[in-house]
Amino acid sequence: MGVWVPSRFVLPRRIAHLDMDAYFASVELLRYPELRGQPVVIGGRKRSAASDSQGFQRLRNYAGRGVVTTATYEARAFGVRSGMGLMKAAVLAPDAILLPGDYETYSRISRTFKAAVAEIAPQLEDRGIDEIFLDLTEVLGETRELAQRIKDAVKQATGLSSSIGVTPNKLLSKIASELQKPDGLTILGMEDLPTRIWPLACSVINGIGPKATVKLEALQIRTIGELAQMEPAFLIEHFGKSYGAWLHEAAHGRDDRPLTLLREPKSISRESTFERDLHPKQDREELTRILVTMCERLAQDLARKGYLARSVGIKVRFEDFSTLTRDLSFQVPIGDSPALIDAARASLKRVTLDRKLRLLGIRAGSLVVEQEYRLQAAEASRVAEPGLFANLDL
Repeated sequence: MGVWVPSRFVLPRRIAHLDMDAYFASVELLRYPELRGQPVVIGGRKRSAASDSQGFQRLRNYAGRGVVTTATYEARAFGVRSGMGLMKAAVLAPDAILLPGDYETYSRISRTFKAAVAEIAPQLEDRGIDEIFLDLTEVLGETRELAQRIKDAVKQATGLSSSIGVTPNKLLSKIASELQKPDGLTILGMEDLPTRIWPLACSVINGIGPKATVKLEALQIRTIGELAQMEPAFLIEHFGKSYGAWLHEAAHGRDDRPLTLLREPKSISRESTFERDLHPKQDREELTRILVTMCERLAQDLARKGYLARSVGIKVRFEDFSTLTRDLSFQVPIGDSPALIDAARASLKRVTLDRKLRLLGIRAGSLVVEQEYRLQAAEASRVAEPGLFANLDL
């Protein structure tokens, strides 16, 4: 006769996705509170000389090839979207305020809000400068109260609002955090799929991009609910075995992916798209300044994150949009700005610079943790040293 052993009680998953509201723009409003309630666009590289009585540039005065990084909700109401060309945005919202990005400040505040959240929910997956996933399954507290506590911690630490979605998995939480922006708090269970998720467009699912959306619409599939009604065999026939099966699972809100709690970067890069095409000879001084600045900032990135690089590469995009890269590898990893500058210049010497440039970038790759490397190097040096009595004839 067998012995009955009680099974371990498994808590239902509570996965949260927290997304900062119009993050870059919101940070700028902390700096310029007088712009609250106005359409504000973040983008471009520097402020133009043409400005209004308050010293702000209006989007109507912009000329160049920059793109919108983000915009306040007041600007979005005019149709301005991230990734849109600033010239196109100027047609939609000519009176919007245009501010250049301050990415070092955005990174600093990003670290601040993540540290505040980690005090409450340490099981955290970093998804970028303005969003994180959290596993709240084993965190004490009622779900809504806990989610509000996290939002309050972010607000207190940064002065910024955030939106959070809590569901049984990452796929649904990503959708839920968008449903009540800005300053939203949305909690959904699997029972809420028919009323809250299925009426939405297929494109709100992270993983269904523009090409898949067009193909789905050609098959008369526009909402997640319509996608959920499709047989797996039909989706596999039109989208392939792997993606077709995933579409079926996603439409039914099924996603068992765990959080990636530690994600070591493979590389860190910096790049700059120029307001105008720059000539390698005629604009040599400006190109040199840009390259040096990028190397200095890349060195700061490496130092802040505690890495050294065994390879350094440059990226060049010409006026005809053709792009090429060149890389150098090092036996001894580097991380300081002079070494990065030397490596970048050595890589550029392998490029035929006979055309104007529209973009220049530098990448630190094959990263190693600096502290671990220093310890290993010190240990190797100690082992390699001859003993104290090595030269004595005993």
